[in-house]
Amino acid sequence: METNSKVRKMCYIGLATAVICVLGPLSLNIPVSPVPISLAILGIYLAAYVLGAKWGTVACVLYILIGLVGVPVMANFTGGPQKLFGPTGGYIIGYIAVAFFTGLFIDKFEDKPYMHAVGMIIGVAVCYTLGTVWLAVSAGMTFNAALAAGVIPFIPMDIVKMVVAIAVGVPVRKALKRVGVAAVNKAA
Repeated sequence: METNSKVRKMCYIGLATAVICVLGPLSLNIPVSPVPISLAILGIYLAAYVLGAKWGTVACVLYILIGLVGVPVMANFTGGPQKLFGPTGGYIIGYIAVAFFTGLFIDKFEDKPYMHAVGMIIGVAVCYTLGTVWLAVSAGMTFNAALAAGVIPFIPMDIVKMVVAIAVGVPVRKALKRVGVAAVNKAA
């Protein structure tokens, strides 16, 4: 890979990370849960569309690291180690699975948006599982109570995020490929 291509790739990753950082703090607290509804996953889906599995996952990890050092890019404009190691930390770590599986299915099934949804569902299922176990342990809840507080209220909004991501991501990916943006090419 030539230097110019490497610089371009870093720029794409940086821009995707920035999109996640902008969407991540936008959240809604719901009264029945210590877990806020965040738009971070929407940003992660979009990063997967633009960058694919490998580089979309890198953008997601960078987002988590930026939040870990204290930049307020997490839900409700928070950040720092307490966010990652607190009750919602399992969901945040689960974002990595969301990025990877979404990107993997987008890369493997380029022209099949229903398969993109399958990748998103698998990624979110892993995220929900990690987050629910983490929430149960850290908050001293039963698994069922953590599931009721950290997953059930979020399913409808997560479906909406998936639909929006597919509606936006598919045409954006096609447009970027048309203009020759290397970040969306499988060989990139």
